[in-house]
Amino acid sequence: PLSISFGTVAVGSTTTQNAMLSNTGSAAVTVSQATISTSNFSLLGVSFPMTVGAGQVVPVQIQFAPQQAGNLSGTLSVTSNATNGTVSVALTGTGTATGLSLSSTTLNFGNVQVGDTGSETATLTNSGNSSVTISQMTTSGTGYSASGVGAGQVLTAGQSVSITVTFTPTATGSATGTVTITSNATNSPTTITLAGGSHLVNLSWTASTSTVVGYNIYRGTVSGGPYTLELNATAISGTSYTDTAVVAGQSYYYVVTAVNSSGVESVYSNQASATVPTP
Repeated sequence: PLSISFGTVAVGSTTTQNAMLSNTGSAAVTVSQATISTSNFSLLGVSFPMTVGAGQVVPVQIQFAPQQAGNLSGTLSVTSNATNGTVSVALTGTGTATGLSLSSTTLNFGNVQVGDTGSETATLTNSGNSSVTISQMTTSGTGYSASGVGAGQVLTAGQSVSITVTFTPTATGSATGTVTITSNATNSPTTITLAGGSHLVNLSWTASTSTVVGYNIYRGTVSGGPYTLELNATAISGTSYTDTAVVAGQSYYYVVTAVNSSGVESVYSNQASATVPTP
């Protein structure tokens, strides 16, 4: 035929069509070359120059191996010493690609206190030109869960959905995990890396030798002050305090003052410091 359509083929796959090169004249013809205008198509099993006798038919196999998605075309040109010179065959086919992409492949929850819940989202997009079917979404790591897609869900080309991941720590310390989305996309599985933690700072001090009603705790983020935040609303009667309002990766500097019954505070204690780990 003078035109061949290969239909729809996935990128990375191949299909072939058969054609016949016929010498319809009464003398032998020498075919000097056959070229194809694009690398998406190729000839198989033939070499040139080739002599085709009068009335002879030579089978030719043409392969379509799309290298990108979309409607693709090319031209097979067969050059010979026949009276009609070069014969051209139009080649067409459609390459399809399936692929999932994420707006973020890493979600960091920072510092979340035990019993609280942190939430982060990522957008999952079908970046190919054909539909993708999700087979499952699984989550690993203590305290992590995810929602947004389920088994059997189909994402059409260009469609996006939101993946919501929550982190509810059950113990202090750092925690890592993953969200894994399995599908029939060519780049399956698609993975989100998760990081978070639950950290706090435990403070304790020696009781004042004077008569006091309690203590105030001050915090700053620069060594030596200023200490801009008084952590407690009223004076603490004991000699310990737990600071839960801390941020991952941040260093804190603490001082304590003693408070007497008249509300008069002592000078600052010696400074203590703590750095909250980064997940």
